[in-house]
Amino acid sequence: MGDLYALDFDGVICDSCGESSLSAIKAAKVRWPALFECVDSTTENWIVEQMYIVRPVVETGYENVLLVRLLLEMKVPAIQKSSSGADNPGSDDRAFICKVSEGLTVEGILENWSKLKPVIMEEWNENRDVLVDLFGKVRDEWIEKDLATWIGANRFYPGVPDALKFASSRLYIVTTKQSRFADALLREIAGVAIPSERIYGLGTGPKVEVLKQLQKKPEHQGLTLHFVEDRLATLKNVIKEPELDGWNLYLGDWGYNTQKEREEAATISRIRLLQLSDFSQKLK
Repeated sequence: MGDLYALDFDGVICDSCGESSLSAIKAAKVRWPALFECVDSTTENWIVEQMYIVRPVVETGYENVLLVRLLLEMKVPAIQKSSSGADNPGSDDRAFICKVSEGLTVEGILENWSKLKPVIMEEWNENRDVLVDLFGKVRDEWIEKDLATWIGANRFYPGVPDALKFASSRLYIVTTKQSRFADALLREIAGVAIPSERIYGLGTGPKVEVLKQLQKKPEHQGLTLHFVEDRLATLKNVIKEPELDGWNLYLGDWGYNTQKEREEAATISRIRLLQLSDFSQKLK
């Protein structure tokens, strides 16, 4: 009957880490101007380099902004001391963040992000929706002022644009990226126009709920269902939902994941490790 592929965007179709890191630095400068006023280009370049390492922890774009500040505090300890929540002492979580920050490493971020994120959000008095809006606004302004540079900070993985153009399968994009940015990149870099109703971006609900919607559509009955992701945690969430047992699950080994995560995925029978060349061939 045919195949349906639900594809994550960042880390599966597009390597956007360079752009998201630069956008996060721009947003961080707006959000915390005093902390970034003395940050030079060398430090900014160092932050971008480290962002490539910690990128696997990011589920939603705004987290990049938090990571940029955390990396800055790691690079310049004086900033961490001056910006800490010293006047809000108390909980074990606060002790945890202070302890980790003192000797913070990128490995520590990779291992502890799920614990770190809610604590620093509270410590820094941040709001998720505010950061989401800020991150989107910074990107919109960059696109408006210099589309070519914004596009150039992204790249599609080799072979993927052609695979998307000539795919015989029914394709959907299921991403935590804001839909307008995924659409712009598909059009500008890949020359692919995927109908807007097939792009499920930030705000359309958790990915597990999107997959449930897709499999219920009358026009999809009889299709073989495939979901390609680069985040192991997302695939494990799918496995927890018996309603989604009909999906074939793939972890893209070229995306934003770690060797440890790939090794774990290899032990889970529902998940297949997928190489980039095989992915492009499947779509074609």
